[in-house]
Amino acid sequence: MIFDSKKKTAKPVLSGAVKASASRTARFDTDNMPLACRPAQLEEGLYDMLRAQVPIIDAAITKVVRLTGGFKLRCADERAEKQMAEFFAELPVPASGRSLERFCEMYLDSLLTYGRAMGEILVSGITHEISGLYCADCTLFRVRAAKDMSRAEFYSAYTGEKLRCMHPERVLYTVQNPSAQHPEGVSLLRGLPALSGVLLRIFETVGQNFERAGNVRYAVTYKPSGEGEAAYAKERAMDIAREWADGMAASKAGQVKDFIAVGDVEIKVIGADGAELNTEIPVRQLLEQLIAKLSIPPFLLGLNWSTTERMSSQQADILTSEIDYYRRLLEQAILKIARFYADMNGISSDIWVEWENVNLQDEESLARARLYNAQAQQIELENQSKMNMNSEKV
Repeated sequence: MIFDSKKKTAKPVLSGAVKASASRTARFDTDNMPLACRPAQLEEGLYDMLRAQVPIIDAAITKVVRLTGGFKLRCADERAEKQMAEFFAELPVPASGRSLERFCEMYLDSLLTYGRAMGEILVSGITHEISGLYCADCTLFRVRAAKDMSRAEFYSAYTGEKLRCMHPERVLYTVQNPSAQHPEGVSLLRGLPALSGVLLRIFETVGQNFERAGNVRYAVTYKPSGEGEAAYAKERAMDIAREWADGMAASKAGQVKDFIAVGDVEIKVIGADGAELNTEIPVRQLLEQLIAKLSIPPFLLGLNWSTTERMSSQQADILTSEIDYYRRLLEQAILKIARFYADMNGISSDIWVEWENVNLQDEESLARARLYNAQAQQIELENQSKMNMNSEKV
């Protein structure tokens, strides 16, 4: 859709996408990947696995997308503003729903996960009007600057061949935290695979310990008391083992059998003497690193860590600043879509985006700020009137 599908180079892209999705479900089949694109593909595959295997990471990204909030397109022409609101509320997003906000949610999700997002404004070949918005899989493409540095060029992530863009004015492309070394942007999850691997290993160990606790193994030891019993130790040990196995098999079937033995017989649970490791401290340290990277207050993720009310408000302020940053990134794509629609419909008025407040606490803060400003203005007016009265008396 974004690029010319008639070219022969498009077929390897589709087959490569199938290989990539298959490798992500396993342990990365790197032998079937081109050498030049292994690092990026492995990194993107890790991000998908992180969200699938570590619920707190997926919950953090989902909450950021939702907290970014809704928006309204404003226009100097009220009639044009109403027209745009009705149009973008029913604009199809293929296989995902309708409305411009739905597209922005998918676009921001890709931006946070991979550090970049791609989309396309779909135009009908019959009506020559906007027919939908398409959010592309950014892992299928690589973006490089042209030789003259005036535009971006798109390449296949699997074949490395340059792709011919049919309508570059319709392409939406946004990157997060770009740098000279990483012009394609940096994912929010960068640096988390190592920490998440340790965290998953701890959880796996805890699960194995509880599995062993539910499937108890016993050590039955028979100690002969004299030389006479020692001569028949083997036979008695085999009898004890047989009766013990019969009793354990009966317990699995719901029957209770007593085990009776003569002589010095000791029964112990294997591993009962070993102390279980305390995982609370290392797990919390790892989660603190993850949350510091994701910039989400712990209480929003259901973590009951002791924090004061002042600290919680400061964390909320930090989250608000992060959301403002994501809104600025999204606003570029939103305005490009809105202006594209305005140009096609002859709307020349100024267009801007008006964002909703993050939550009710912001509404309360704004109301309190307006109250304080009004009180300060009233005090200034009273002081000014008193000064005028004093000057008249003099």
